[in-house]
Amino acid sequence: MKNYRFYGWEDAGVHAVSEEYPGIQSPHELYDALCNVWCEYTCAPRLRDEWSTENITLGQCSVTAFLVQDIFGGRVYGVLRPGGNYHCYNEVDGHIFDLTSEQFGDEVLSYENNPEQFREIHFQKQEKKERYEYLCKELKRFCT
Repeated sequence: MKNYRFYGWEDAGVHAVSEEYPGIQSPHELYDALCNVWCEYTCAPRLRDEWSTENITLGQCSVTAFLVQDIFGGRVYGVLRPGGNYHCYNEVDGHIFDLTSEQFGDEVLSYENNPEQFREIHFQKQEKKERYEYLCKELKRFCT
C-alpha cells in the first residue's frame, strides 16, 4: 500500500456506501482522486492567497469532510482552531481519519472529544455550499 500522510490513513479501512463516484471504494482512493480535483476554487476564500499545489489540502476541510460523509457515511467532527473556526474530519464505524490534515504540517491536532459538525450549519454560508457542490461535480467528472 502507498504511504499516505493524512491523519488516520493506516486505519481508514472503510468502504463506500454510495456508488455515486465510480472507482471510489476507500478513503485512500478518494484521497488519490481529490489530489487531482482540489484547487484554489475549492479552498476557503480566507486562505486562497496561501493555497498552492504544494499544499493542496489547505482550506479544503469542511467541503471534503462532508463529501467523505456522502461516500462513506459516518459523522463529521471539528477541531476548534484559533480564530473560532473548526477544522473538520471524519469518523466512520470507529475509524477516524482526516484527508486534509497535511495542511497543518507537523502540528499535531487532537481528534478526541470534538463537537459534531453539521452541513446544515456549514452550508448556511453560500460560498461554502458552492465550493462543496463544485468539488462534488469535479470529482464526478474525474471518476467518469
